[in-house]
Amino acid sequence: MWKTLMSVLLVLGLGTTTSAAQEYEAGKHFIELPSAVKTTDPSKVEVTELFGYPCPHCNSFEPMLEAWHKRQPEVVDFKRIPVVFGRSWEPMARAYYTAELLGDVEKTHQPMFDAVHLQKKRFRNMDDLADYYAELGVDRAKFEKTFSSFAVNTKMNQGDSKVRGYQVDGVPSLVVNGKYRVTAVMAGGQKQMLDVVNYLVEKEQKALAQ
Repeated sequence: MWKTLMSVLLVLGLGTTTSAAQEYEAGKHFIELPSAVKTTDPSKVEVTELFGYPCPHCNSFEPMLEAWHKRQPEVVDFKRIPVVFGRSWEPMARAYYTAELLGDVEKTHQPMFDAVHLQKKRFRNMDDLADYYAELGVDRAKFEKTFSSFAVNTKMNQGDSKVRGYQVDGVPSLVVNGKYRVTAVMAGGQKQMLDVVNYLVEKEQKALAQ
């Protein structure tokens, strides 16, 4: 009797999971882009976060997203693109790309959110940012040299191009494999964003396997 009951509950549980997955629909829970944006590695499923350090929603989402990122298999290629919504966002986007080129994102990314939203620091120009990144252990001379370099300018242009291709109008947004854009508004919340992304990643993994 107990085994039978457990079997029924298991079947019901699986049915609920399947049903929940089937509820995710383009145009309702996520947006299917009219034209796919080329990904870096076609052998992987690319998930790209569009964010900005001044954005309070990005700040609250970051710990949740980072925990999700650490659980992903090797086939998921996670990337970040800092968007520029206004002149004051541009120096911080440059700072992110500078840290990326110097290999210092891991030790600067969360501290930048903390600086803006907890410590209420204001980064108006390269000097403000160079001071803070030096406090975080980034070589100041290298930071200043890289900040306005051709490499950072190229990344800024490429990022702007992808933001347009993804049709991003708010952050945080997540884009799966250059095809699907997920927002908290459409998904129903930040946690739900990741649920929808998991569904789309699985969908793209199956497509790769075929």
